[in-house]
Amino acid sequence: MKNTNPIHFIFFLISLTLFFSCQEQEENQKVDLIISNANIWTGNEKQISAQSMAIIGDSIFAIGSNEDILKYKKDETNVIDMQGKFITPGFIDCHVHLMMGGNALLSVELRDANTPEEFSKRIKEYAESIQPRDWILEGNWDHTLWGGELPKKEWIDEFTKENPVVVFRLDGHMVLANSAALEIAGIDKNTLDVKGGKIIRDNNGIPTGILKGAAMNVLLNKIPPMTEERKENALQVAMKYFLSNGVTSVHDVDSLGTYAIANKFKNEGKLQVRIYTIDPIYRWEKLATTNLKNDHFLKRGGFKGFVDGSLGSHTAAFHHAYSDQPDDKGFFTNSKENLYKWISNADKANYQIMVHAIGDNAIHSLLNIYERIIKENGVKDRRLRIEHAQHISPDDIYRFAELGVIASMQPYHAIDDGRWAEEVIGEERIKTTYAFKSLLDAKTILAFGSDWPVAPATPLEGIYAAVTRRTLDDKNPDGWVPEQKISVEDALFAYTKNAAFASFEEKIKGTLEPGKLVDFVVINKDIRNIEPEKIRDLKVLQTFVGGKKVFDQNEE
Repeated sequence: MKNTNPIHFIFFLISLTLFFSCQEQEENQKVDLIISNANIWTGNEKQISAQSMAIIGDSIFAIGSNEDILKYKKDETNVIDMQGKFITPGFIDCHVHLMMGGNALLSVELRDANTPEEFSKRIKEYAESIQPRDWILEGNWDHTLWGGELPKKEWIDEFTKENPVVVFRLDGHMVLANSAALEIAGIDKNTLDVKGGKIIRDNNGIPTGILKGAAMNVLLNKIPPMTEERKENALQVAMKYFLSNGVTSVHDVDSLGTYAIANKFKNEGKLQVRIYTIDPIYRWEKLATTNLKNDHFLKRGGFKGFVDGSLGSHTAAFHHAYSDQPDDKGFFTNSKENLYKWISNADKANYQIMVHAIGDNAIHSLLNIYERIIKENGVKDRRLRIEHAQHISPDDIYRFAELGVIASMQPYHAIDDGRWAEEVIGEERIKTTYAFKSLLDAKTILAFGSDWPVAPATPLEGIYAAVTRRTLDDKNPDGWVPEQKISVEDALFAYTKNAAFASFEEKIKGTLEPGKLVDFVVINKDIRNIEPEKIRDLKVLQTFVGGKKVFDQNEE
């Protein structure tokens, strides 16, 4: 041995001793649970695949091969052999209306009513099951399923005389009200349209029952608030629905009071889905004084606004007219002045901002507002979001990444709207409609969600939609606007890692790696290794939140 500095040699011995000591301590660590013999997609690009996880409490202690992890097994350790099943991080749905969705599960279901007769029949049957004066709400109908004729109050008045009816079109930007509800709201032929909204009338000027945009508020403000019992039931059925689809976290952009009920559930140990509640931006000043007590299950601190409405209701704001209505460009539901004021002030107070924008004019105007507040308020980690971002002008694609704006999108909408959207906005504008690939190529952070109950909160169907773009009517087998397809792994990232980033929670979830929460989903097949068109047929077998099994297909 060559001459060695004795001090260096001593340090070498100390380091070696510490190494073996740490290794021994690590191997002697008490591990509560081991998930073994699995096919794990971790979402962590430094270690994208694994077989086993060692779990302590609600967090991952170690992840790796079966051999690496089984050395932590002790007599008291519970071991679950997954028998090669596929595991991903728990899906994060970046855009749900939780109370509306839960309430919809408790109400009449109109989403798949495909004829006017079926629409009317379902409301009639539901009215017969409830008490007089009870309101009939939600519904989420889709008039494109029966050819595009908007429903009228006359379709349902005869059998809802004692029950006010306010049922939404599935996009939430148009409602049908019956005569009883219109009377309560004082809406008749003499009622003037409101700014940012429209009352649809017949040839005699009499309201048909259809209200669009801000006109809905005249009626919605008359609906009695949900009782606490109803909210609890809505949250309970919503959680069960989410977990059965592998959704372990949601960003709730509802305004019906989820936070108080979710906080009660949390304190009672009944909250099983992690919730980020996002409040209306026009209330930001009032809510800013609220003492936020955020934790891993319940978080608050984001504000959401609206620029425009939706494509299906012709309330999305475009630079040029709708192809099927040459005198109609849609409209803004809030003025640019108000939007700027709300966004700028909430941003100065360091709250996260996310704003609904669907038409190209709405998106362009919102990007301009975001650019302005960045210049005026200074550079910081904002994670500004545009919700939906459906129909983007080509010149605006690169502005998302340049401004650090997250595209919070819902891929299921693409295969739904793709059945009819070209007739509404033409062949040129659809080239950058639901532009998943173009946004990714421009280095934009893409986060996925559902917009439930507008669309189902089913991430597997969302991934199918993003990867295949095969419309629901099966008329586009190669994909609607196929150049905007993305890979399975990109779609997985959008539902996990990117979704966690979109709520400033990437340090605790979104990937499966040491130190993060043990939220994961067990699926019957490896989503990466099957034909893309079969993705929607996959099944969620089990869902775990914080290391606890909260859904099992075999126990339902």
